[in-house]
Amino acid sequence: MDLGLTGRRALITGASRGIGRVIADVFADEGCALALCARTEGSLKAARVELESRGATVFADTVDVTDSDAVRRFVAASADALGGLDVVVSNASPGSLKGDDSWVESARGDLQAFAVLAEAAQPHLAASAQGAIVAISSTSALDVEMPSGPTSFGAIKAAVLHHASALARAYAPAGIRVNTVSPGPIEIEDGAWGNVRRERPEVYEHVKSKLPLGRYGDPADVAAAVAFLASFRASFITGANLVVDGGMLSRVQH
Repeated sequence: MDLGLTGRRALITGASRGIGRVIADVFADEGCALALCARTEGSLKAARVELESRGATVFADTVDVTDSDAVRRFVAASADALGGLDVVVSNASPGSLKGDDSWVESARGDLQAFAVLAEAAQPHLAASAQGAIVAISSTSALDVEMPSGPTSFGAIKAAVLHHASALARAYAPAGIRVNTVSPGPIEIEDGAWGNVRRERPEVYEHVKSKLPLGRYGDPADVAAAVAFLASFRASFITGANLVVDGGMLSRVQH
């Protein structure tokens, strides 16, 4: 299926590794020009060099998404470098944290970062023929029966879903679609589930047993969902949450 993304300009946060890096790969393969940010300069530079070697146009800058002013500067610089923006993917996240400070850090790194990014990008996306925002949430936002128990991660990711739904209604008159993707257990070698496999194999196997498709997800599964929602093939979809979890959630989707 031709997603019609060739020539589009896509901004992706947290794009130097993990799911964000694979999202960048998929958008590059679809013919997009890219604006990428991450906190670590070395891995971000490596991603830029590799993507450019495949023919992609890439603007990259180190950004801590908890710094709202830095996010706004990055959006403006990205639009200037690429001649505008068509797609924004809010992927950066501090992940699952513990302790009292985790609530503030999760709110800043997931919810505030997404809100500021969307607000800064709105004028640029409004000028696009097909402006789209995709935020990465989590099945932790939808299910309280998680191996890690109650954490700030699930609660704040649920707030991301709420804010994305509100933005979808608010931004629709400007022709901007806003959707979310909620991954379930996605295995990345140096990520959370890769660590669980090595350090807590009994938990790894227990969670795997709950996946009807019989396997953990791959970052490419998430990236494909993001690309679809960002594309003109999803031009009548806004305010939706696409769950990518191998059937783990037992609730009725609504």
